[in-house]
Amino acid sequence: MNATNFIRQIIDKDIATNKHDGRVVTRFPPEPNGYLHIGHAKSICLNFGIAEDYGGTCNFRFDDTNPSKENIDYVNSIIDDVNWLGYARNEQTKHASDYFEQLYKFAVELILNGKAYVDSLTPDEIREYRGTLTEAGKNSPYRDRTVEDNLDLFTRMRNGEFPENAHVLRAKIDMASGNINMRDPVLYRIKHEAHPLTGTNWCIYPLYDFAHGLSDAIEGVTHSLCTMEFEDHRPLYDWIIDNVTAPYKPEQIEFSRLSLEYTVLSKRLLTKLVEDNLVSGWDDPRMPTISGLRNRGFTAASIHDFCNRIGITKNFNTVEMGVLENCLREDLDHKAPRALAVIDPLPVVIENFEEGRTDWMDAMNHPKRPELGTRKVPFTRNIFIERSDFLENPPKKFFRLSPGSEVRLRFAYLVTCTEVVKDGEGNIVELRCRYDPESRGGVSPDGRKVKGTIHWVSKDHACNARIKLYDRLFNIANPATRKTGDFADLINPDSLVEIENAVIEPEIGKATQGSRFQFERTGYFFLASAADEDKPPVFHRTVTLRDSWSKQK
Repeated sequence: MNATNFIRQIIDKDIATNKHDGRVVTRFPPEPNGYLHIGHAKSICLNFGIAEDYGGTCNFRFDDTNPSKENIDYVNSIIDDVNWLGYARNEQTKHASDYFEQLYKFAVELILNGKAYVDSLTPDEIREYRGTLTEAGKNSPYRDRTVEDNLDLFTRMRNGEFPENAHVLRAKIDMASGNINMRDPVLYRIKHEAHPLTGTNWCIYPLYDFAHGLSDAIEGVTHSLCTMEFEDHRPLYDWIIDNVTAPYKPEQIEFSRLSLEYTVLSKRLLTKLVEDNLVSGWDDPRMPTISGLRNRGFTAASIHDFCNRIGITKNFNTVEMGVLENCLREDLDHKAPRALAVIDPLPVVIENFEEGRTDWMDAMNHPKRPELGTRKVPFTRNIFIERSDFLENPPKKFFRLSPGSEVRLRFAYLVTCTEVVKDGEGNIVELRCRYDPESRGGVSPDGRKVKGTIHWVSKDHACNARIKLYDRLFNIANPATRKTGDFADLINPDSLVEIENAVIEPEIGKATQGSRFQFERTGYFFLASAADEDKPPVFHRTVTLRDSWSKQK
């Protein structure tokens, strides 16, 4: 991400004045309590990108201060996501838990300096005493405990002598502060839970606001880049660092978080989607998680392009989903080879094409990249076309197949429909056509104009495939604004359509997992599962060729 923005201007000024000794150290500090989403990708690209561009370092650190919500699945998914975006492959992962002993000593230092105290109010009482946005809080009756009593109680808290919620450690700042975050915030709480890395060594754990800034200071972070919801926390961030013998004073800078149409990016709401079984999991291809986007077939390059396009500002704005999808289309348009696939097959018999004959047609792998070469596509008497490419009673300007009309079969011949075959219920089950033998390659031998071109697959050579047509998860642009109820009635019923009987040209049947194609006239597809002896390949539609949602506005 090399576009100019206000953060880069700040860093340029800092370097010019030799602030931070000219160093640039950023950090990406996810909490391992869920999967990363596209909003985190913005932060990843920003923090790692700035570090790279300025010849600095970006620390990849897990802020693992709450063992209640952390598990190894989240940790592994976060590492995979950051690596997939091209970062932190050879860097050692850091953890806030690496600094638990140092953080504890900083807390003791606050107690010794009369800047922190052990409070014995219940959680509900603490909330009551805190006040509101319009009313000042009031001091806890335990606020004036002596340094000796506070130190004794905090030591015993660490030794596991008290149950959860019996005591907390709070900063002694100002209960009348206009910034509610400065009203004696809780710094440590008791949790009798094993930690994934430290095991049972600790039964008190620091709160995020306490651990985050001090971890930055311990690591020598120069520019702590975070989203705007932390702006009101910055005075606390600075207060904590200023009131202990921290080895460094980082500079916190806030930028606007990402809001994206037709999805939600709140971890609470994403968790609800998973827990309510509205999606198959955190990595469901309809989810805005990085894992979900990867499973759907998004490329890392398209995510980087998206993050670069939306830019970095302090202003809140909601980005259209079409921007993300267009970044993917532009990337895949250049990379993805073309292929023939029929999603909803309609059988066609070419009556004047000999039985048993196969013509191998030359097909370009990419119309704009001749270096990708060509392939041979078999054409036979029996083929499949897309059912939607035929109408018995077409409207005007329907340039596909209909009775008596002529169309071009991509890379093959011109054909004319001569008969429509129906079953006893009137359903179309087959078309009969005749081809022009002189039109090989789809070229009219006498210069007649044929407007329609459709795709097809040879029935004799077709490979079966399962297709999953993914689309936007929600049917309204801003589902997060929903105040009541659940999301069930907001889910787009067409967000996942599964096709069992699609057919593909034989070359695609040989593709390896992870391959991407543009199925001509249909969309971009990702091979999620390659074919084996018992199962056909499974393709995910990553994105359509055009943004049909823009027409709904």
